[in-house]
Amino acid sequence: MTYALAIHGGAGVLRKSRMTPKHEAAYHAGLARALEAGHAILRDGGAALDAVTAAVCVLEDEALFNAGRGAVFTADGRHEMDAAVMDGTNRRAGAVAGLFGPRNPVRAARAVMERTEHVLLIGENALRVASEAGLPFEDDAYFFTEDRWTALQETLAMRARGEDNDDPARKHGTVGAVARDVRGHLAAATSTGGMTAKAPGRVGDTPLIGAGTFADDATCAVSGTGHGEIFTRWTAASEIAARMRHLGESVAQAAGHVVMQDLAPNDGSGGVIAIDAQGRIATPFNCEGMYRGMVSHDMAPSTLIYR
Repeated sequence: MTYALAIHGGAGVLRKSRMTPKHEAAYHAGLARALEAGHAILRDGGAALDAVTAAVCVLEDEALFNAGRGAVFTADGRHEMDAAVMDGTNRRAGAVAGLFGPRNPVRAARAVMERTEHVLLIGENALRVASEAGLPFEDDAYFFTEDRWTALQETLAMRARGEDNDDPARKHGTVGAVARDVRGHLAAATSTGGMTAKAPGRVGDTPLIGAGTFADDATCAVSGTGHGEIFTRWTAASEIAARMRHLGESVAQAAGHVVMQDLAPNDGSGGVIAIDAQGRIATPFNCEGMYRGMVSHDMAPSTLIYR
């Protein structure tokens, strides 16, 4: 009955100096709900793919996190969401980019995987696939949150003044989950609203298989959160698997090397959650914190934010 699950709510955490007890409790509660949604499936012998999808759906529904209902705004005040899922059993994968409408983008990504011959869809056809799958859609009011709108206005004002914005909470928001089920199969799912005030049409690492999302039963499952352009250029998620496959590194060694030695020196602020075929979990990050949680058949659920 060996199973394990790890989740993240993004490396774009509130700075510790700004984190109030009320905010901290809310983040822990949101993570705990997502962890339990995935845990319940694995505990009952369910599939890793179902567990990561369920966990990410809960995070997308929670406005605190930058995905689904809590997604940030683009520079022109719109929502464009990216998501991906990958099944480690056979490397099947599905992804969507620049999406608006489906309540849970991660379910739209899974529909692409299960209902088409493709991996990544954008635009009207992505919406059509989601609609034909019977997924619920929402309008602007559902996705609007005052905090994200305020963050957009502040970011645009800083740009107008020629000031740099180095707050990771505006740049690194993503949610994700990785799991190992009782049959030994791995899966990963990731979803994001992107970067606050990103250029319309910008696509980050989340829906790019091998960059922000990856799963292969032979090595590991990975979900990343951070500076998407750097995660993409360094193919962060697949690099972790490659180090395990070719160098014989453990998941902790491989994930730690990529996050600290490859990404960090190249402006790749962020982190990953990763799990191997034995259910061992690694959650390295190179910034102030990463909203995260983990549980397994022999480990009680836990949620963390800072180091």
